Amino acid sequence: MALAQTWSVGLAGVQGAMVEVEVDLAPGVPTVALVGLPDAVVRQSVDRVRAALLNSGHEFPLRRVTIGLSPAAMPKQGSGFDLALAVAVLAGARVVPAAAVRELVLLGELGLDGSLRAVRGVLPAVLAAARAGHREVVVPEENAEEAGLVEGIAVLAAGSLRQVVAHLAGKAVLSPHVRAAAAPAPPGPDLADVVGQAAGRRAVEVAAAGGHHLFLSGPPGAGKTMLAERLPGLLPPLDEQAALEVTAIASIAGTLPPGAPLVTRPTFEAPHHSATMAALVGGGSGQIRPGALCRAHRGVLFLDEAPEFPRAVLDTLRQPLERGAVTIHRANGSATFPCRAQLVLAANPCPCASAAGDTACTCSALERRRYQSRLSGPLLDRIDLRVTLPPVTRAAWLDGLGTPESTAVVAARVRSARGAAAERLAGSGLALNSQVPGRLLRERWPVPRAALALAERALERGSLSVRGFDRVVRVAWTLADLEGLVVPGTDQVDEALGMRLQRAAA
Repeated sequence: MALAQTWSVGLAGVQGAMVEVEVDLAPGVPTVALVGLPDAVVRQSVDRVRAALLNSGHEFPLRRVTIGLSPAAMPKQGSGFDLALAVAVLAGARVVPAAAVRELVLLGELGLDGSLRAVRGVLPAVLAAARAGHREVVVPEENAEEAGLVEGIAVLAAGSLRQVVAHLAGKAVLSPHVRAAAAPAPPGPDLADVVGQAAGRRAVEVAAAGGHHLFLSGPPGAGKTMLAERLPGLLPPLDEQAALEVTAIASIAGTLPPGAPLVTRPTFEAPHHSATMAALVGGGSGQIRPGALCRAHRGVLFLDEAPEFPRAVLDTLRQPLERGAVTIHRANGSATFPCRAQLVLAANPCPCASAAGDTACTCSALERRRYQSRLSGPLLDRIDLRVTLPPVTRAAWLDGLGTPESTAVVAARVRSARGAAAERLAGSGLALNSQVPGRLLRERWPVPRAALALAERALERGSLSVRGFDRVVRVAWTLADLEGLVVPGTDQVDEALGMRLQRAAA
């Protein structure tokens, strides 16, 4: 009997879990048993490993082979276990020293020719290995830059099973990978490109400063999409922890840009209105993948033509937006993904989307109401800023051809406002005005009663819900931070209320 052990990593959401790979070679009829809740892809790895060994100059043991993946109760998914299975088999056959692989972590898919192919989720897998105290990990060459983001663990990059075996047998050396210098991120779209629309420009600035959700309504050509696309450029770069979170999600989703393994800028996701619930939130029949909401973590989720989305799909956003995380349940397990994204909705005022104003609109009042009612009240109640954009007139267009403020200028004000909010919220575990619970807002950072008079009247008339009242106060604090004030006054509360109560033109 020959026993060998090595390590790989399984994924549950954005968290990695160490998986011990054990191989037992015993006398008997040549068979292979793979145990430990493998999915179909992992079960097929036996055939890939067999072919890869033969094409790398090694024999697959003609013995009774038992392969165990522990912990046995955790579902194992994906092709990332291939390399660990192959090396464990070779260690059991004493082709490589069993001691050399006992604490080694191996990740990667094997081609039938023995080549080592890239897999998803390498960053969270290597993070889990480093937390577990492992000192070395072998990854495919294409994943080396991504794995190199993790400190405290040596990354050995290999292009084939043959190279890994030569290294373990002492016939060659895989040198630890050294990260290349990161290329500067290309510039994004500039806010100076937006002509006119002072109210829309103000809204995206306030949204960026406070992390508020935004609803833009207006006819085609008013600039809704342009404003939404420029919102990520107003947000500050991601700090190290946030960058690793976003990069881990991109790695699992398979959207990590080649040559730029660390995502340092807020992301922008704009799914089509035909997107399903699984595409928007996450899901999948096999391994659970993050949806557009999760991929927009720490960035912007833009839903253009929002009323065209199925209402049930939009309503699934309500709880994740409040919690900042989404848990997807399946019969064989669950996965949790962070999704603290800024939501931007855009909509035309009516189904015909006439840009010429009410006189040219062909929709009846009933059709307009039906169209606007596709966005549920509970969802809209979670939107802090609601701005109606008018058509760009010739006068506004000519006036806007001057020197509109650029993204860099507005982003500087956003950084200053966020700094003021962070200083005020220090010690609370919060960083943005949009995150402050209503009770805490009233107890620790009350707004003078006189400044709230107009908002209180709106609450009494039923124009505002209690949740909406708290959101008005949060936006007022953001406006105060932008203007360098210690506390919001009447002007800030009234402006925040105006941004809250605006509706699409009826």
